[in-house]
Amino acid sequence: MTATSANAIVNGRSGTGARRSKGWSPRTESTLRIVAPISFGLIVLGIWQLLVTVGGVDDYLLPSPTSIVAELVEFWPSVVSATALTGTNSLLGLLVGSLIGILFAAISARWRIADQMSAPIVAALAVIPIVALAPVLNSMFGADSQFGRQAIAAIASFVPIFINTLRGFRQTKPVHRDLMKAYAANSGQMLKSLTLPTARPFILTGIRIASSLAVISALVAEYFGGPRGGLGSLIATSAASSAYSRAWAYVGASIALGLLFYLATLALERLVLRRVPTGGPR
Repeated sequence: MTATSANAIVNGRSGTGARRSKGWSPRTESTLRIVAPISFGLIVLGIWQLLVTVGGVDDYLLPSPTSIVAELVEFWPSVVSATALTGTNSLLGLLVGSLIGILFAAISARWRIADQMSAPIVAALAVIPIVALAPVLNSMFGADSQFGRQAIAAIASFVPIFINTLRGFRQTKPVHRDLMKAYAANSGQMLKSLTLPTARPFILTGIRIASSLAVISALVAEYFGGPRGGLGSLIATSAASSAYSRAWAYVGASIALGLLFYLATLALERLVLRRVPTGGPR
């Protein structure tokens, strides 16, 4: 070992020790990661309540947190059923969008002509306005069908999953691919043992990004027509009947649903990457 590398190791260790001595313990940092956002949220709610109460803000402009919570408690069964319906539409759209996105990314990575054909299609799907598409699909599949909402969630999920998965497939090193060919591996074996493990982090990142988009797109699709019962349609109905606190209660449930999807996919990503190694051929 050279003197330079030894000094670098010593300096790195001393720097790490200095950072740890000046900072908090890992347990304290983990606690702060949970306590800090909760405390910030409570402070925001307190300021919100104070502004509405002292300032005399009308409910149609901004209901108070206490009135929103009261509506949430009163209409709790409706909130739960609507959240379950919207969550089901979002989950089905996310699953279908993930499967189609991964499949099309694999085809595009395998054949150049497919890659060239998919680029404008994906670009067009990325800029489709959900506000305009939702009424069309709701009318196309009928007023009692949830398929239009699920299709919109699938379209919104497809784009980030396709882009991230294709990027992951392209991370495969040529030397690893040549090594697999030297072992007479066929296309299926290369996909299973090399391409998918390399692309796994990118696929999971795409799913995590798409999870929030699936919930948002399902809510927008529900807001603009179709069968009643989802969070989006109940938000529209409550606002139209001037029940603004109730509408905000459904908005809060929508936020909670989006956070649930994001945290679930984040936990899945960390679990898979921790247990399953990524990298070259095995």
